[in-house]
Amino acid sequence: MDIGVVLQCDPPATQTVELAKQAEAAGFSHVWTFDSHVLWQEPFVIYSKILADTQRVIVGPMVTNPGTRDWTVTASLFATLNEMYGNRTVCGIGRGDSAVRVLGSRPTTLAELRECVQVIRELGNGREVHLRDRDLRFAWAPDSRLEVWVAAYGPKALALTGEVGDGYILQLADPDIAAWMIKAVRDAAEKAGRDPAAIKFCVAAPAYVGDDSVESMAHQREQTRWFGGMVGNHIADIVARYGSDGAVPTALTDYIKGRQGYDYAEHGRAGNTHTDFVPDEIVDRFCILGPVEEHLKRLAELKDLGVDQFAVYLQHDAKESTLRAYGEHIIPAVTK
Repeated sequence: MDIGVVLQCDPPATQTVELAKQAEAAGFSHVWTFDSHVLWQEPFVIYSKILADTQRVIVGPMVTNPGTRDWTVTASLFATLNEMYGNRTVCGIGRGDSAVRVLGSRPTTLAELRECVQVIRELGNGREVHLRDRDLRFAWAPDSRLEVWVAAYGPKALALTGEVGDGYILQLADPDIAAWMIKAVRDAAEKAGRDPAAIKFCVAAPAYVGDDSVESMAHQREQTRWFGGMVGNHIADIVARYGSDGAVPTALTDYIKGRQGYDYAEHGRAGNTHTDFVPDEIVDRFCILGPVEEHLKRLAELKDLGVDQFAVYLQHDAKESTLRAYGEHIIPAVTK
């Protein structure tokens, strides 16, 4: 199992780059970032500096979307980075959340997402696409290689992922829910005539390494409760579309019943003031908290489900100590 890390592009950008360098030194395989250009700095600019200052890590957004950039521009960004730094990028993509909502827009349709995935992947791999009644290709990027991993929760998005995605991103670390989601993707891939084993599975969630005292666990939960609020945005969309009658696991639909809206000014931030509806049980299920042994136990469960990568959301007050703990104790154990 690979271990990645997910960073926010908060200024100064030099700090993001420094954390990426620490992650590579600790053995992390991927450096992902949020992609929400109003709330944070532009990630593709920062990727160039991260790639220049590292040798091995793969970089990409968790996640971009079809709405905030022209699809050909997004593909060109990846292909340019690949030409400069040797095919060390991956495209995580979904329908869109904070990046579009803060602009007063809405997530794109699944049909648009499907077409966008295909356009970005073909152009990012030096191949020709037919778009807007013309054939397009990056003649300057014949050797670029790019995988597109799709983030999804709802049944139709999971089916789309199985049909067209190179990988699947699930943003929560509950093994029971992960098993349900992964099966849905695999079933869709098989139905579409694809090899389900060819799809890579990435689980992403906050991880906080600390002791298991009552006081410490309470602090860790408060530092990561924001994540349940972020996931709740996507689940609220699913409930609005499908209802709460089993389209997704009830563990997801039940906990958002007390949700009273969302303030994107605090999106993805520890101490978020509008996530009181997220109970401790959900924090413990969605995130990985506590001593090293608890992290190893959960990661073993996810690995047994076929998860290829766990990506650590590093939005809390123990960024560097968690990186060190993963580098010293967890990465050597799960990657051997």
